[in-house]
Amino acid sequence: MTATLNPLFLSAPPPDRAHWLRFKESRIASCLLRSAGWRMDWHGLPANHGVIVAYPHTSNWDFIIGILAKWSVGVPLNFWAKEGLFTGFAKFTIGPWMRYVGGVPVNRKAASGMIDDTLALMKNKDYFWLALAPEGTRSYSPYWRSGFYRVAVAAGCPLGLAYFDFERKVVSLAEFITLSGDETTDIARINAFYATHGKGCTPANAGAITLKKQ
Repeated sequence: MTATLNPLFLSAPPPDRAHWLRFKESRIASCLLRSAGWRMDWHGLPANHGVIVAYPHTSNWDFIIGILAKWSVGVPLNFWAKEGLFTGFAKFTIGPWMRYVGGVPVNRKAASGMIDDTLALMKNKDYFWLALAPEGTRSYSPYWRSGFYRVAVAAGCPLGLAYFDFERKVVSLAEFITLSGDETTDIARINAFYATHGKGCTPANAGAITLKKQ
């Protein structure tokens, strides 16, 4: 917890979010973001478990800005990463770093197992937030991968709608919704939010917000 507002943040938490989960901030990461002109819209997390989608994902800069934002607010986040980054020779090279930044090894060829393994982690851990870029690519994609949706609905946890706005230089994680399980209704709601929030580094690469059919 911090007593004063970090100048990186756009505003202080509103009264209804005063008791949300917040974490120890990194002054170094905050300084780096601020020196690059970036600000954050952040008031904490509403629960111990949840899923976050980050959109739009249009550039390699997203990862760099995203990691700095994560370290700035100190929030522990996990993300799916292919098994190959944690096995073989990678186990002794990039693997430890991937785990340090929150990577969770998954077999992407076994989608159902990936979902079940994540749900088990949520159930067995006191705290677990999964952050994903559902487009799955920096290039244009005609759909979102549905893993985030399946996990959030099955776990009954909040879904955070994070975005990058390269025009305003803002990283936001301030909007959280509860999914109904009605895919059409839920995706329409997500679409409505992102229609007026976020602008990628390469806007033409922003993917369509519709789920890939299984």
